[in-house]
Amino acid sequence: MNHLLFDQLTPALPDRYKAMSDEALQQEARRLRRELGSRLFLPGHHYQREEVIQFADVTGDSLQLARQSAARPEADFIIFLGVHFMAETADMLTPPEQRVILPDLRAGCSMADMADDAQCEQAWEALTERYGDTIIPVTYVNSSAAVKAFVGRYGGTTVTSSNAAKVMAWAYAQKKRVLFLPDQHLGRNTAYRSGMPRRRMAVWDPIRRELTPDVPDASLDDATLLLWRGHCSVHENFRMEHIDEFRGSDPERRILVHPECTWEVTEAADFAGSTSYIIDQIASAPAGTKWAVGTEMNLVRRLADQHPEQSIVSLNPDMCPCLTMNRIDLPHLVWVLDEAAVGRVVHEIRVPETTAADARLAIDRMMALG
Repeated sequence: MNHLLFDQLTPALPDRYKAMSDEALQQEARRLRRELGSRLFLPGHHYQREEVIQFADVTGDSLQLARQSAARPEADFIIFLGVHFMAETADMLTPPEQRVILPDLRAGCSMADMADDAQCEQAWEALTERYGDTIIPVTYVNSSAAVKAFVGRYGGTTVTSSNAAKVMAWAYAQKKRVLFLPDQHLGRNTAYRSGMPRRRMAVWDPIRRELTPDVPDASLDDATLLLWRGHCSVHENFRMEHIDEFRGSDPERRILVHPECTWEVTEAADFAGSTSYIIDQIASAPAGTKWAVGTEMNLVRRLADQHPEQSIVSLNPDMCPCLTMNRIDLPHLVWVLDEAAVGRVVHEIRVPETTAADARLAIDRMMALG
């Protein structure tokens, strides 16, 4: 279950904001930011649409933004330009007097929604019955507070796409097996690139409640990586046919992908790494470099705008921005800024302390690894 607490009767976006022009909304956003001053902190995730990310105080990955929010004790309001799980993490890392706001409560992550705490408990019961006390859970930070709390309770940790190899090495120093959730691709790609053959991997299906080998004819008795059957709907849409097309039509174009892509795509790419890795690769490349990038479209477009000296396109020419990642728009942002300016909080994200305490255990274990 998702343990977000918010007023179920929170009003919908008032019509007057829908009727405002983009120019009027931008002017109002700038005015309200000036009025709120240091009482406001606006973190923005890399995947957000340009119309709102332009107002962000900082941009970055989800955990990085949550930590930066915690480093702003003077801010009364953290208006998070991101999605539910990101705002949850910010709430868990900031003191209660700081109010974390998500401008549009529909902003979410389909991957995070592919695992809930009840499913995790069911999986844990079944897997520990089979393998005994040999498993440690690890969850991608792209997961709900409730899933992070499950992992924290059972001695596990969170992981990011940047530190996945380091965290996985730590996990295997604790137990023989790792339950990796909710993104099977990040877990598979990380372990494979660290030297684990796929015959030692298995996939847990939370709907069917069954475990199957990752490759045919492999034995479940040999499995040491238990992958949750979850994925990012955006990154799964970068396919081998797209790589083959670029290899044939434009062989000088380098393929750069995120490890949330499938194993086949990640292995066929020239480079694979986290969002920050993708940004750094392009930033350090010489003029004239050509890229086909496999990650969320808003970031691809932003990189192309920021680096006109290079040729940057999406690996999938038909890709659209992530629907749930793109919910926050100017009208919603201006509305919550307006409310904050008069001391009202709408769309607050508050994680129950019982959940937050266990979730912080998982986050703290990762932080301790440096």
